[in-house]
Amino acid sequence: MAVKKLRPITPGTRFRVAPTFEEITTNRPEKSLVTSVKRSGGRNDTGKMTMRYTGGGHKRQYRIIDFKRDKFDIPAIVKTIEYDPNRTARIALLQYVDGEKRYILAPANLKVGAELKSGKTAAPELGNAMPLSEMPMGTVVHNIELKVGKGGAMARSAGSYAQLVARDGKYATLKLPSGEMRLVLVTCMATVGAVSNGDHMNLKVGKAGRNRWKGIRPRTRPVAMNPVDHPMGGGEGRASGGHPRSRNGLLAKGKKTRSLTKYSKDQIIARRKK
Repeated sequence: MAVKKLRPITPGTRFRVAPTFEEITTNRPEKSLVTSVKRSGGRNDTGKMTMRYTGGGHKRQYRIIDFKRDKFDIPAIVKTIEYDPNRTARIALLQYVDGEKRYILAPANLKVGAELKSGKTAAPELGNAMPLSEMPMGTVVHNIELKVGKGGAMARSAGSYAQLVARDGKYATLKLPSGEMRLVLVTCMATVGAVSNGDHMNLKVGKAGRNRWKGIRPRTRPVAMNPVDHPMGGGEGRASGGHPRSRNGLLAKGKKTRSLTKYSKDQIIARRKK
């Protein structure tokens, strides 16, 4: 995927950096794999606002993605590469030889017409899914399961990946781009390759209206609030607001917020680089 800088014919296009969509092959999703999704506008079941700066946005249809890749040893052909409004990555439509269709996260450089397969007998090639026990060392993977059979949970956003660096007993060691080293059961599934749309990080929205289309409302700076609304509010004139902290008073810079009792704590063998 590439990006393009638009000519500044309006204020909204002056700094806009947009995707080219050159890899997209169709703009009509597969009807059988689409369902409606209801927006909450940041409100809970009683109508109370529980999430600020959320609301509006363009209507979306949800594409049902196969994160489990549990149709083993049945070949599938890549029919289309499509845009998905619900995620940063592109998605690919697979048609299996028995006629079933499924969406998967599209790996980078996946082409229409490619044949994919999942299971222990699959070759370690781009887009194929298999347990970590069957992959060669150094393989770049994405859509990695953390619990066997639950479906991919790690490395699913645009351009993300992990690298298989070691195997010892029932655990494999994965290295993440952040530098973190993590243990994952060798029976967990993963897909070969990095996630598509790696240039997503280089996009520039260009105007506030595009954020409104995405359902993001304007955010008020805490230092512009009153003391009753935020710990950093108040003061005479342009007061700095004191030490950065959240609305609840939790320190925002440098304080560790990861739970010490998180179930996957023991699987991290080296924390990310500072």
